[in-house]
Amino acid sequence: MPPGAGTEAVEPALHVVATAGHVDHGKSSLIVRLTGIDPDRLEEEKRRGLTIDLGFAWCTLPSGREIGFVDVPGHERFVRNMLAGVGPVRLVLFVVAADEGWKPQSEEHLQIVDTLGAAGGVVALTKVDLVDPPTAEARARDVRARLAGTVLRDAPVVPCSAATGAGLDELRAALDALLAAAPRPEEDGRPRLFIDRVFTIRGAGTVVTGTLVGGRLTLGQEVEILPGGARARIRSLQTHRRTIEVARPVSRVAANLAGLERETVERGDVLAPPGAWRPTAVLDARIQPVRGLAHPLTARGAYKLHAGSAERDARIRLHGAEELRAGGEAFARIRLSAPLVLDVHDRFVLREAGRRETAAGGIVLDPQPPARPGPDPAARLRRRLRAARGELPRILVEERGAVPAADLAVLTGVDPPAIEGAVRAGRWWVAGALRDAVRRAVREELAAFHRTNPLLEGASVAAVRDAAAGALRTRGVAAADLAEALLAHLQAEGDVVRAGGTIRLADHRVTLAGREEVERLVRAVAAGEPSPPTVPELVRAGTPPEVIDAAARAGMLVRVSPELVFTPGFVARARAVIAEAGGAGVTVSAFRERLGTSRKYALPLLEHFDRQGVTRRSGDLRFARPADRAGVEPGPGGQA
Repeated sequence: MPPGAGTEAVEPALHVVATAGHVDHGKSSLIVRLTGIDPDRLEEEKRRGLTIDLGFAWCTLPSGREIGFVDVPGHERFVRNMLAGVGPVRLVLFVVAADEGWKPQSEEHLQIVDTLGAAGGVVALTKVDLVDPPTAEARARDVRARLAGTVLRDAPVVPCSAATGAGLDELRAALDALLAAAPRPEEDGRPRLFIDRVFTIRGAGTVVTGTLVGGRLTLGQEVEILPGGARARIRSLQTHRRTIEVARPVSRVAANLAGLERETVERGDVLAPPGAWRPTAVLDARIQPVRGLAHPLTARGAYKLHAGSAERDARIRLHGAEELRAGGEAFARIRLSAPLVLDVHDRFVLREAGRRETAAGGIVLDPQPPARPGPDPAARLRRRLRAARGELPRILVEERGAVPAADLAVLTGVDPPAIEGAVRAGRWWVAGALRDAVRRAVREELAAFHRTNPLLEGASVAAVRDAAAGALRTRGVAAADLAEALLAHLQAEGDVVRAGGTIRLADHRVTLAGREEVERLVRAVAAGEPSPPTVPELVRAGTPPEVIDAAARAGMLVRVSPELVFTPGFVARARAVIAEAGGAGVTVSAFRERLGTSRKYALPLLEHFDRQGVTRRSGDLRFARPADRAGVEPGPGGQA
């Protein structure tokens, strides 16, 4: 698939149909007759006369719709290849030969189609040229009876012959009607190309092919190969041997990848935009045994899980049951031998490794489940089973309490601007119930602090953050930055006020008027001016440091340095001394003399005025700044 070949275009909407049916019932011959393309591409397939691996073909139906076929092997030994082809496809051409009728692989392929939840199908009753009309009619009745109760119960049964061409016009019409009635594929979601072939072309490099679902791929787009994570760029795109610029689901796509070595990709991998998906090796699901399963499913069994074009060894643990028999269903946790790219509502097939038979099918309900299933995992999964995709973000946040916003789209396929019952706190979506629990814990912590320390502005941020983190841990949520994000959210909501390293309730106010210890402190400072007792001296005399801090914050004292406080009146008097000096300025010595104090007090006062913009220093002189230039007036807390 060299770049630039063909006519560039946007791929029109089309559908891919997978064949299914017993070996040698004429699937490949029928595809050749419908399309003119031989899907058996391997020499061994041609020599043995049976399909071993996947084959691909396409044609245009009478309506003008284009249809692509994934021809899958029918032999029991190649069921894993059949699953790789039919896994991503939701429409089926089911083939039964009129001369042989229903066979073991007919039943197993129907079980697989049924468990994968096919969206529709057509049944081709082939080789009718080899039987008489009564036999063909009897075979058709038998097929309809076999389909009863399955997803193909309403599929038309069309007698036909690839050898003579009989019934092929009716078959084309039935396929046209199938495509017309098929649900329109999702195009605006997250694209996944389920890779089923990998090869190299001399001069072009690595090429992968597969069925594209979920969204579009674009020429030049950067992609990654999952689960390995190798990055590449789409050098060119083809579908049905036409070069295109944009590939749309659901279609067969070949992508020539620049910067990717052939050895880094294999069947079962997924090509997707970087960061859109997260591979998983553990999932929660609902599973249902296939009809007629003769023995129960248990945790002791060894299984193969098939999803998309991938296969993994799997172990299951049923929730609330020891075993699961035909006709029942159960929720289960499944552990895989290696990661897969799975989405909520993906279908999969479980085959027993020992018996080599299809045992069950299932639907993914949580591709990234919590490590512990919780007290009632069945109730959690039952809710997910009933949910539409748009409800998944709300459900996920409620289940986990908090989810990073960057993870939400990866885990649910939805990135909503708002989530009912949840709030955005920093990089997190947080359930309203969890936010309320943290709010209660923070308010209780601060209320207790304010009662015990009425003269302090607020508690330390670290202590309140610990209280918030404790409330999170109590509810099983542990994240280093979530407590801080919720504190910021509570501040934005007006619950708390944060200033520097402290935090308080929004309605908390420090009131000092009438408090005897504060009044006694102010009197002691005033009595000592112009050389009042220092802060260490006040503390040694019995005044608590928090009382001094509270008086300064309330504006009853002015803290000019860590060691000194003055009354606001004395600070105003000192400022007036500087203003009186006018353009002559004032030295430290002159300032000290006019105040009647010592250098120990005068210099910190002048430095305080410098910091506040009250004075301008030039050499040994200080000059008063004009009020309209300084822009600073005396205020509470010593803001002179």
